Amino acid sequence: MGHGGDIVDELTTDHREVEDLFGRIEALPSGDERRKELADKVTIELVRHSVAEEEYLYPAAREHIRPDGDRIADKEIEDHATVERLLKELESLNAGDPDFDRLITRMMGEVREHVQDEENNLFPRLARSCPPEAMQQLGDKVRRAKSMAPTRPHPSAPDTPPANKLLAPGAGLVDRARDAITGRGKHT
Repeated sequence: MGHGGDIVDELTTDHREVEDLFGRIEALPSGDERRKELADKVTIELVRHSVAEEEYLYPAAREHIRPDGDRIADKEIEDHATVERLLKELESLNAGDPDFDRLITRMMGEVREHVQDEENNLFPRLARSCPPEAMQQLGDKVRRAKSMAPTRPHPSAPDTPPANKLLAPGAGLVDRARDAITGRGKHT
């Protein structure tokens, strides 16, 4: 499955790519520096993905899923906050740090549980309640949002519209400049 299609297709592709990175991390021995390089790549992908979901998926859930779209969106945003805090902690650690394995394992578990919940609950409900043309437009918006999104965790940044839509592109520009200078995310 490649990128493109409606919002569910796009986000499901992201999920599979992150799971592939998780498998690559798990296949390496503890302390291997490639685990840190892959963790950086996972962080980039998860932050971009989360920003796009918070900008478009969860507002769509609130609008189209009745009666409990708000509850579902709030729970998913809480999941994102937990993962983002873990990513922020991982950011300063190297693969040999005693806390690295514990945190990466916990983060992968949190993400896997979140993905399962989205794919088994939110995505099917949104697909049933949102018109196909709107689903396609949301997929396009998600792709654009990911291209401008931050690549580093910003746990204190707003996670709901309109503030997130205003601040994310600026943070993304700064993050991408830092990544270009340091080479972060380029070595896997």
